[in-house]
Amino acid sequence: MPIASSPLSSTSAILGVESVIFGVADLAEHTRFWADFGLPLESTGEHESVFRLQSGSRVIVVRHGDPRLPVPDPFAGDGIKETVWGVDTAENLERIAASLATEVAVTRDADGTVHCVCPDGQPIALRVWAKRAVVSEASPVNTPSSWPRFNQHRIWRKRAIPKTINHVVFFSPDYVGSFEFYERHLGFRYVDHSKGTGIFARAGGTFEHHSIFWVNCDLPIAPDHFKFMHIAFGCDDIDEVMLGANIMDNRGWKNTTMNTSGGISRHRISSAIYYYCEMPGHAGEAEYHADTDYLDDAWVPRAWDFKFGSLLWAANAPAIFRGDNIPWDMAFDADRKSFDAYRRAKPGKQPIEGDLANLTADDEHAI
Repeated sequence: MPIASSPLSSTSAILGVESVIFGVADLAEHTRFWADFGLPLESTGEHESVFRLQSGSRVIVVRHGDPRLPVPDPFAGDGIKETVWGVDTAENLERIAASLATEVAVTRDADGTVHCVCPDGQPIALRVWAKRAVVSEASPVNTPSSWPRFNQHRIWRKRAIPKTINHVVFFSPDYVGSFEFYERHLGFRYVDHSKGTGIFARAGGTFEHHSIFWVNCDLPIAPDHFKFMHIAFGCDDIDEVMLGANIMDNRGWKNTTMNTSGGISRHRISSAIYYYCEMPGHAGEAEYHADTDYLDDAWVPRAWDFKFGSLLWAANAPAIFRGDNIPWDMAFDADRKSFDAYRRAKPGKQPIEGDLANLTADDEHAI
């Protein structure tokens, strides 16, 4: 049966990702990728393609050099060049803009959109957003002792149609500082810390486990500067994820985790089922995402050993995430003591110790 999304708090301010702007070399190939992925195409032309999800969030794809892209370019190559966060009211937008202006340079477009560059090098924008209610449809799940789907066949889907942008992920040269900047000025909530790997944070007007995740640039798999990693899209259930994965495979798109975390799998730290697809031009990854944890401000943040927090099950998980020595040391972290060891004393890539130093490119999508 259809299920309407929960109402948002009147004090929520940031409602999630209103849009992402990709700068790419091959506009036609990226347009084909997103159409195959299942995003509804709103418009396409010589200079841009725009996809709009049921929530109203947009994926905007333009060529490198487009005047809408931030200057200077935050990193070489294809990828998300600017993340636009949606704000619930004009008053809250003004409050956030004033707060940002105490620390970074702020500019405005004629339509009121606010732009700035975060200290870690990430260009962001904010604008008032009338976020749309999302209606989902999922079948009840039968178990050996409970049969809510009695005398009833499951919903049979024809393709994956993502409805929301659940989160974005970036490499950060100071991931603790990146979170604290968002918390200070945008009101993001601390959710979980994969120690030495990154911090998960939630926008105040969302309930998905995280709206953004910053990955530590000190990791051997990471660049030494800010860069886009992946973007995740909310689907109704595992059936939709499986169908999307099959369609993308049939159309020749590469699953970045086929030889590492086993294709479709589940993250321990957020409970989410996932499947990653590699975008054209090494632009990063697009993730189908379903059955994630949903949270509010009663949530108590946790700190995890990176190996325990990553995978629940996977056919081909990297060796570092398997075996009998995986530490089960999750601890509640409301006092943020786990941050202390990872605060930056100086800029630049720093040596990292322990098992994290042994991560390879095959382990990237298991974190």
